[in-house]
Amino acid sequence: MLLLACFCAGVVLCAFLPVLPSWPLLLTVLLLSWPLWWRTRRLWLLALVAATLGLGYAAWRAELRLAQRLDTALAGEVVQFSGVVRGLAKPGEFGVRLRFEVEDAAPGLRLPPLLELSDYRQQPWPAGSRWRLGARLRPPRGAANVAGFDAEAWYWSEGVLATGSVLKGRQALGMATDWPARIDRLRERVAQRLLAGSDEVRAAALVAALAVGAQQTLTRDDWQQLAATGLTHVVSVSGLHITMIALLVAWLLRRVLRHLPPLRRPLWWVLGGAMLAAGAYAALAGFSVPTQRSLWMLLVAALALASQRGLSPLQIWLAALTLVLLLDPFAVLAPGFWLSFGLVAALIVMVAGRRAPGGKWQTALQAQLLVTLASTLPLALFFGQLPLVSPLANALGTPLVSLLLTPLALLAALLPWPWLLDAAVWTAQLFWWWVDLLAGAPLYAVPLLPWPLLLAALAGTLLALLPWSWSGRALGGCLLLPLLLYRVPPPASGTLAVELLDVGQGLAVLLRTRQHALLYDTGAGDATRVLLPALRALDVRQLDTLLLSHHDSDHDGAAVSLRDGIKVGRILAGQPRFYPGAEPCRGGQSWVWDGVRFDVLWPPPAWQGEDNAHSCVLRVATAGQALLLSGDAPLAVEQALVARYGSALRSQWLVLGHHGSRTSSGDDWLRQVQPQMALVSAGYRNRYRHPHPQVLSRLDAAGITLWRSDHDGALALRLGPRQGELQARRAQAARYWRPSS
Repeated sequence: MLLLACFCAGVVLCAFLPVLPSWPLLLTVLLLSWPLWWRTRRLWLLALVAATLGLGYAAWRAELRLAQRLDTALAGEVVQFSGVVRGLAKPGEFGVRLRFEVEDAAPGLRLPPLLELSDYRQQPWPAGSRWRLGARLRPPRGAANVAGFDAEAWYWSEGVLATGSVLKGRQALGMATDWPARIDRLRERVAQRLLAGSDEVRAAALVAALAVGAQQTLTRDDWQQLAATGLTHVVSVSGLHITMIALLVAWLLRRVLRHLPPLRRPLWWVLGGAMLAAGAYAALAGFSVPTQRSLWMLLVAALALASQRGLSPLQIWLAALTLVLLLDPFAVLAPGFWLSFGLVAALIVMVAGRRAPGGKWQTALQAQLLVTLASTLPLALFFGQLPLVSPLANALGTPLVSLLLTPLALLAALLPWPWLLDAAVWTAQLFWWWVDLLAGAPLYAVPLLPWPLLLAALAGTLLALLPWSWSGRALGGCLLLPLLLYRVPPPASGTLAVELLDVGQGLAVLLRTRQHALLYDTGAGDATRVLLPALRALDVRQLDTLLLSHHDSDHDGAAVSLRDGIKVGRILAGQPRFYPGAEPCRGGQSWVWDGVRFDVLWPPPAWQGEDNAHSCVLRVATAGQALLLSGDAPLAVEQALVARYGSALRSQWLVLGHHGSRTSSGDDWLRQVQPQMALVSAGYRNRYRHPHPQVLSRLDAAGITLWRSDHDGALALRLGPRQGELQARRAQAARYWRPSS
C-alpha cells in the first residue's frame, strides 16, 4: 500500500511543477541506482523509487500531450479543417460552444485532436455531425487571478489543447457513424424529448441534466443557487449517481436471482450486471472525464469484491486511485477529483471507525457530519466559501436526487411514458423548492490560506476523521480552527495595496488601505467569475467605495452582480445617471484613508462630452509613491489634465488609458506623468490589438517598463513610503502546462 501511495504522490506532484522534469533522466537514475535500492530493499528507498516512477510516468504522459498542442505559429491564424461534433453543443447568450474532434487538416498542418469552438452566429450543431470549416485558433487561455476558476487547468485536464471561433461559411459532410457519435445523437434526441415534454422548464432541465448529462440546459442563476447551498455536486453525473445506479441494479439482480435456478458464481452475475448498468449510464451521460473516473473507481471495487481476497476498503480505494491516475494523470487538476476521492475516504474511515452498530438515523447523521468535515478544506481551497446550510441542504437534497430523481430521470429517458416524466419533473420541482428555500442563507467566506495553515487544516481533517480517541479528534478540530478564523494581514498604515485584476478585455482595479477598500471599475460579465472570488481571497468583506469611471460594459458590466454579492458603501461614477444611488465623480474631490491620499482629477463639474471623455481620473498617493488611473480618457482629456495640473500629475505607476489604445497615452501625457512602470488591462489576443503598437513604441522610447494582464495575469502592487513592489500572478502560479505568452 505504501508503494502505491508513493507512486500516486509522484503523479500528483508532476501536475503542479513549473517545469516538466525529464522522464528519460529519471528512468536513467533509477536504472543506475538499482543495486542500491533493490539489494538493500529499505522501505524508504523503495518508497522513493515508487514516487520517482510516478513522477516519470506523469512526465512521459505530459510530454505526449504537450506534443499535440497548437503550433504557436498558428495562434490567431485562420485554419481550415474537418471533423466531427462531440458531445452536445452548448447554446449561450452570445454564441454556441461545442467540442470538435479534428479528423483532417491541410497537408503539413498539425492541429490538436480536440478543440473547443465558439460560434457567435449561433448556428445549429447537431451531435455527431461532420463539418469542414474555418476557425481562428489560439491556445487555451483563462484569467490568472489570486483566486477563481482556473480555465487553463480545466482545459488541460479535459484534453482541450486549443480554442477558437468559427468563421463564416461551413460545409456539411454528413453524420459520423462511430459509436460515440451514435450515442451523442441518442442523448440529443432524449434531451429534446425531455425538455419538450413538460411546461416546467427549470424542472425538465434538471431531469435532462441527470439523465443524459445535458447540464447546459441549466441557467447561470440555477448554478448560483446550487453553489449557495452546497448542492452543485448532486447535479453533475459522477461517482455518486453512477454508484447509486449500480447499487440499485445489484440489489434488483440479487432479488431476481433468488427466484431462479442456482447459477454458478452468482456474485459475478450481480457485479457484472451492476457494472453494465454503470457503464450504460456513463455512456448516456456523455462519458465525460468525471464519469470515466467514477466508472474506473467502481470497476476496481467490483473486481476486488469478485476476487474475494478480503481486501480492505482502504486497499480498494488506493487501487482505484492508482488506476485512475494511470489512465488519466491529469485528473488531479480537477476539483472533483479531490472531492470524490476525499469523500469516499471519509466514508471508509467512518465505517472502519464505528465500534458498535448504531441505528440508521445515527449512521446517516454521522455520515453527513463526516462528509461535511471532509469537504470543508476542499471547498475552502477551491471555491473560497463554505455554504453554512450545506449539511442541512444535503441531508434532503442528496438522497432525493440520488435515490429518487436520478432513477426516475433515467426511466423517463428510456421509456416514452408521460407519467414517468411527470413524476420526474414533480420530484425535480421538490428539489428546486428545497434549494430556493435555503439559498438565501449566508455563505462563510474563506480568504486565501498560506501553506502552513493548509497543511495544518489537512492534518486536522485527518485527525478528526480517524477513529481515535476524543482527544485526538479534539486536536484535529483545533488544527482546523485557523482555516475558519484566519484573516489576511491588512496593509500597514500609509501603504496602498493594489490588485489590477485579470478581467480580460476590461478594467477592474482594487485599492486597499489598512481599513478601507475601493474598487475602480468592475470589468464586464458576471462578478461571480472573477471579482467576488478575488475579493474573498483577499479578505475584502465590503467595499467602502465603488468607483465606476464611465458607462461602458467593459468597465461597469459586472456592477449589478457585484452589488448582489458584497456590501458596497458609496458609488462614485463619471456618468451617475446610469446607476441608482450613485454620486457624481468630479474633479476636486479628495479624501485620505489611513495615510493614503485619493484625488479625483476629472471630469470637471457640468462636463459635457462623449462617453470616454467622462472617465473618472483618479490619482492615489502614499508618502513616496503614486498611482494614476484614467479609465478610457482620450488624448483630449489627457491634454486638458496636463494643462491644468502639470507636474502634479507625476506618478511612478500608470494604468494605461483605454487598455493601451492609440487614442490614449499620448507623448505629452507620458512626459508629464513620468511613470517608471506602466500597467495595462487587456484581453488575450483581443480584436482591438490592445495595447496598440504605437503606444508600445511610445513607452519604449520613454524607457517605461510595461506589465500586461494578458501576458502576466493579475498584477499585485504594494506602494509604500519609499518604493513599490510588483508581483505577477501568472508567474506566481507557473505550471508546465500553461500556454506561453
